[in-house]
Amino acid sequence: MKPHLIVIAAFPPAQMLDISGPLDALTAANTAAMALGRSAPYRIELATPAGLPLATTSGIALNASCDLLRPDLAADTLMLAGGPGARAMPRNPQLVDVVGRLCHRSPRISSICTGAFALAATGELNQRRATTHWAHFDEFAACFPQVLIERDALFIADGKYHTSAGVSAGIDYTLAMIQNDLGRSIALQVARDLVMFLKRPGGQSQFSAHLTAEVASGDAERFAALTPWLEANLGGSLSVTMMADHMAMSPRNFARRFKQAMNVTPHSYLRMLRVDAARRMLSDGTLSIARIAQRCGFASTAAMRAEFAFHVHVSPEEFRARFQSAGSPPARPLLAA
Repeated sequence: MKPHLIVIAAFPPAQMLDISGPLDALTAANTAAMALGRSAPYRIELATPAGLPLATTSGIALNASCDLLRPDLAADTLMLAGGPGARAMPRNPQLVDVVGRLCHRSPRISSICTGAFALAATGELNQRRATTHWAHFDEFAACFPQVLIERDALFIADGKYHTSAGVSAGIDYTLAMIQNDLGRSIALQVARDLVMFLKRPGGQSQFSAHLTAEVASGDAERFAALTPWLEANLGGSLSVTMMADHMAMSPRNFARRFKQAMNVTPHSYLRMLRVDAARRMLSDGTLSIARIAQRCGFASTAAMRAEFAFHVHVSPEEFRARFQSAGSPPARPLLAA
């Protein structure tokens, strides 16, 4: 079977991992397929303006394999890599026109990290849902007010246009794409080779509850053992007293030390963990809302809806509708299984 051509388009200076992450995942998929006696399903090209060597933010240049400006360039899947060059690309009318024409000729278009700036500059994302790196949400929204930005997703599929969040999320997106194209077994083998989760759901937040707390903390290590215990017991009745007992501390001393270390109260932290767990179940499963509420330790479905309204600003039902299928781009595979 003719290989599926993936063109990774990049603009200097580019973020190295936005290119090497998907590239390594796709190469591992080829290796896994050939180990099963199949031909390599993917052919990958790195395209740069004029085919020049690509400067990266890490200081290591990459050799291009084709010229992005070539009039007859076509791709089965076009990937736009991020980096400062991608964010500056909208100010280059020639590149905007070239990428726009290439989008029209490509059945599937994706952006990695701030590659969304290059894609949005073409107008192809207007009135479509998209995401990008969290640090550039406001900049992106100001530049492209007609794009429906999703600030709480790792990757989004809207028709043939797919966008993913900050650097490592490009690998999550590529794993989801491989699973869709080639099946779960090959995607699982790729994930094992890369020592990755097979797939973080597209609707998983760019920040987990414990990472958000630890970023703001002054001494996260003090309570590092508490989070796994809480996550393993979310379905039960948890209290500050129980947390303190687990840490062999008095409730009053525990609550004071936890707030000092994590910059959030134990009760608020537990609420965040429950919402995180519910989001994962909503975007990567078929359990009912009521069952998810029970498993995550909410007192009722109404209580879970109240927590979602506070933390996520949408209902659990709306969250599921937005993100349950986000991890399976596109709806119909482009490659035979």
